Amino acid sequence: MTELNRKDAAAILANLQGKRNEMLAFLTKAARMESPSELPDAQNAVFDLFAQSLADTGFRCRRIRGRTSGGQLLAVPEHRDRKKPQQLILGHVDTVWPLGTLKTMPVESREGRLHGPGVYDMKAGLVQAIFAIKTLHELGLEPSVTPVFLMNSDEEIGSRDSVVQIERLARVVNRTFVMEPSLGPEGKLKTQRKGVGRFTITVLGRAAHAGLDPEKGISAVHELSHVIQALFALNDTERGTSVNVGVVNGGMRPNVIAPECRAEIDVRVTSQFDADFIEKAIHELPSTIDGTELRIEGRIERPPLEATPGNRLLWDRALAAADRLGISIKQAAAGGGSDGNWTSLYCPTLDGLGAVGDGAHALHEHVLESKVAERSALLACLLMEPSL
Repeated sequence: MTELNRKDAAAILANLQGKRNEMLAFLTKAARMESPSELPDAQNAVFDLFAQSLADTGFRCRRIRGRTSGGQLLAVPEHRDRKKPQQLILGHVDTVWPLGTLKTMPVESREGRLHGPGVYDMKAGLVQAIFAIKTLHELGLEPSVTPVFLMNSDEEIGSRDSVVQIERLARVVNRTFVMEPSLGPEGKLKTQRKGVGRFTITVLGRAAHAGLDPEKGISAVHELSHVIQALFALNDTERGTSVNVGVVNGGMRPNVIAPECRAEIDVRVTSQFDADFIEKAIHELPSTIDGTELRIEGRIERPPLEATPGNRLLWDRALAAADRLGISIKQAAAGGGSDGNWTSLYCPTLDGLGAVGDGAHALHEHVLESKVAERSALLACLLMEPSL
């Protein structure tokens, strides 16, 4: 198949609209399975739920054990032609919410919105993806590019455990669809994301009594004040580069010249060029007060998701698919990172295909119930696209 026609697109949308209540019930069940990133065992129930649903649609599911996380779930069609290209559907089951959040933040429907921890970021996206596959299966529509699922359990804490699997798959697939939530009330897809860096700078000085022998001390706090000014000078609004000193601590007590203090820094960049520049600039910061020493740790942990030619082509495919469905979509750049930042290094990637809603990591987290079928249909149509 070279292109999905409007008749098939309409059938996909109608099928999923008929499944809306089923999708919301499934999402409610998944969201009530609390799965904070830091508790590996808490991931098992939701992994089992998604694995069973995919197995019912003809997928073979395999759990990949994590070293420091709850691991990953890899699902591939039971009967597949290994000569065909593959496409990756990517998402995470972990949330930022601790166990017990349901007591004060229950999963419930109110005024057309499904509220609850993790519904928006990002269990709804995974539910939409699973139902997109179910619908294609029911309608007898077989993608010419084989869909493969990877769900991880440590995205919210940096994907340090799962990035090996993510990069391994990204190197061999034709494209990646990231089921992270869309951006803003219009549900914009994310065609660019900033890269994210974390750095820690420790300043060493020399302690002395602030009243009796101040001249014998070397203040780490004083030196850090110079470092902070140098860091803020690296901000560049026009280029989209932000360098934020978010945490500062150290010293002993008010009457002691501070022998040590530290700062924790968050960095956001829009391009790999800027990532390299900022990383080098931070690691080369000099001390300005004689006798002080800087110990600098950290790096750009997630590369930026840039508007590569392949990513732009995938966005064009999304526009065409939306047109066949009779819906409107928009694109945007996001300040936060996702696992799509990794896949974009190796293959065309489209992010933000998940839920339309609001409140990621916030008490008002919710999904717009009226949009779940529509966004699931958009993914289903994209899965039917020929190889790039």
